[in-house]
Amino acid sequence: MFEKGSTEAKTSYLFPFKVFYLVDSDVPPNQPPQVLFSISKRNFKKAVDRNLLRRRCREAYRKNKHLFFSSPEQRPPSYIAFILIAKTKVDYETIERGLQKLIGRLGKEL
Repeated sequence: MFEKGSTEAKTSYLFPFKVFYLVDSDVPPNQPPQVLFSISKRNFKKAVDRNLLRRRCREAYRKNKHLFFSSPEQRPPSYIAFILIAKTKVDYETIERGLQKLIGRLGKEL
């Protein structure tokens, strides 16, 4: 995805995430997207903090990934990279709200 990023991948911002996504026509439309969560070592020096935020992001995605398949004619992206851009620890509610809004936005853009 990052190799094709400059030409084919699209981006979106919504605190606390920056999102890169790519729609690949070779992937079947009913297959769930491959997802990546990235937490910067520059902003969170301790691995414990990065792992905590990564777990929060994964759980928020797990609980809300059904939003991609809410309408049958909607095709979800094939690959998605969620990059946490927050400089401090973010609570779970903020992460979940941001993720829900981003999934809704991605659904409208596609």
